[in-house]
Amino acid sequence: MSDFSTAARTGFARGGIEIRQTFTNLADLWQYIFPAVALFATVFFMRGSTVPGTDIALGARTLPSALGMGVAFSGLVTVAMLLVTDREDGTLLRAKATPNGMSGYLVGKVVLVGGMSAIALVLQLIPGLFLVDGLHLDAYGVFTLVWVLLLGFVATMPLGAVLGSLFKSPRSMGLIMLPLVGLIAISGVFYPITVLPGWVQGVAQVFPVYWLGLGMRSAFLPDALTVSELGHSWRHLETFGVLGLWAAAGLVVAPVILRRMARRESGSAVAARREKAMLQVR
Repeated sequence: MSDFSTAARTGFARGGIEIRQTFTNLADLWQYIFPAVALFATVFFMRGSTVPGTDIALGARTLPSALGMGVAFSGLVTVAMLLVTDREDGTLLRAKATPNGMSGYLVGKVVLVGGMSAIALVLQLIPGLFLVDGLHLDAYGVFTLVWVLLLGFVATMPLGAVLGSLFKSPRSMGLIMLPLVGLIAISGVFYPITVLPGWVQGVAQVFPVYWLGLGMRSAFLPDALTVSELGHSWRHLETFGVLGLWAAAGLVVAPVILRRMARRESGSAVAARREKAMLQVR
């Protein structure tokens, strides 16, 4: 059996175990439940509002946009947080010391984050289809949903791994939250991007968050809603292109960054981080 297949099998098994463990942890269960509760609370407060120029409820537009935002958040923040935490507690060092350990570790994290994201998506999507008027999902929508999700994960997870390699402790992860919140605010998640200044629209279109939201909207909403989108189109070709460019860049850069980070890992480095964390707690 090749090294790759061994690492893949180990990684899938590890990822599956970690997903099952999330159902026994209150903090992980809250990560599943809270986004759904927050999303439906937001949609509830939008009741009575419609997308400008249409009779479609603003909440119907917001729900798929928020699903795309959730994919981006999982790929960027969750992956980065897991990597930083595992580096601090020595999990990464143990993986490094095992044959094919790093490959299996990365596969396991992809399975874990992908599985958790899928569960969270289902918890938001199924009630949304029944509770929010204006959403529909036909065969073409399912096809669009699948390729947007898969490409979105590939576009954001490597970037999340790169971000995780740049931070030395989980406490410093808050530094990426403010820019991410700002990016979400300008990416047309909760209101059409067309109301923003042109230069802000240009900035938003550089990053995956906007395109994930647009792709998800195209899967669930009627074509009539393109009146509130840039170019009055779902822009599937552009969505595929931008997410594909981020995916290609991430898959090239992330392995290099992760290998360099792994080479710097040692028992003394882990011990030093633990000692520093203990001093900060005191």
